[in-house]
Amino acid sequence: MTYVARALASQVERAARAFGAVLLTGPRRSGKTTLLRSMRPEAEYHLLEDPDVVARFRADPRAFLAGLRLPVILDEVQHVPEIFSYVRARIDAEPRKRGQWFLTGSQEAPLMQGVAESMAGRAAILHLWPLSTAESPKVSLYRGGFPEVITRPSTADLWLRSYVQSYLERDVRAVTSVRDLSTFRRFVALVASLTGQMLNKTSLAAPLGVSVPTITEWLSVLEITGQILIVPPYFKNFGKRLVKTPKLYFVDSGLACHLLGIESARALEHSPFLGSLFEGFVASEVAKQQINLGGRPEVYYFRDHQGLEVDFVVPHRSGLFLIEAKASRTPVPQMADSLVRLRAAMTSTPATALLVHRTLADSPRSTALRPRVRAVGVDQMLSLLAP
Repeated sequence: MTYVARALASQVERAARAFGAVLLTGPRRSGKTTLLRSMRPEAEYHLLEDPDVVARFRADPRAFLAGLRLPVILDEVQHVPEIFSYVRARIDAEPRKRGQWFLTGSQEAPLMQGVAESMAGRAAILHLWPLSTAESPKVSLYRGGFPEVITRPSTADLWLRSYVQSYLERDVRAVTSVRDLSTFRRFVALVASLTGQMLNKTSLAAPLGVSVPTITEWLSVLEITGQILIVPPYFKNFGKRLVKTPKLYFVDSGLACHLLGIESARALEHSPFLGSLFEGFVASEVAKQQINLGGRPEVYYFRDHQGLEVDFVVPHRSGLFLIEAKASRTPVPQMADSLVRLRAAMTSTPATALLVHRTLADSPRSTALRPRVRAVGVDQMLSLLAP
């Protein structure tokens, strides 16, 4: 598989110069191991999913670590969380050495507990999501950004089917004790069908025959394992009653298409989910850029009880970006009505209004749609959002 340079690489290098260890988390198969091995080809590598490696470590942890040639990459460390305390001891023994330990893991919550208890101040924590449009022109609404999907499109359906199965059998059970995986599989597909909607746990629980607390736990599993992005409402008071329910989106639009049974890019064009999937694609691209710059996802939406709604509100050092996502390739002025209204209500905060739409190769990069509202493609949006 051809290696695609990752935008997060500069942050990994920066972290390696400042910390004894770098912990890279993110969804399974998002490219964490490939990134680290491309950056440190000389590093010794051990996969902690390998039963033999795990057995060697647990038989004599100190001897195992003493026998490593640094720098070292320890992959999927969530399988042996006790390793953190031993790595901490090695780092403390040589506090001047930086960038010697590179760790990866797919489940963030258990990892964070181990890091908080054992590696505070010793490990930089970075997150890698699937590829973004800024990293590869092959990333698309239909295919998404998993590296193996976009580099081998002929086997994408098989890969995604296998990914869902392995995700259910490994990641889900590692995070929580889901007894009925078939019901959880239906839950995941149902969540995909509700992408872009306000989160209603009761409407999720009823068709599955499970309780609301179970839905809360399962949503947490999806968020912990990097499958969904929860977008909270923007709470700034504009003198109106604001909706306070979050929205949810799938991080990877290709996986969402697979779960919804959309079998081709042509089928996507006629799908009733096209608009919501594109909305989620835009949210994910914004969040990926923020993460790849070393930050955290900071994407909100706005809706009040009078019916004014804007898809996304993104804080920026220059003020706020108000973003409306439309799957149309032909934006018209009426699509910007909500942007104009919300921008007019923001009298004390600088705000840039963008209508983000799907583009073709010959589409103009930016079009004045309404006074102080521009119609742009995803790539131009990301350029404007860059620091």
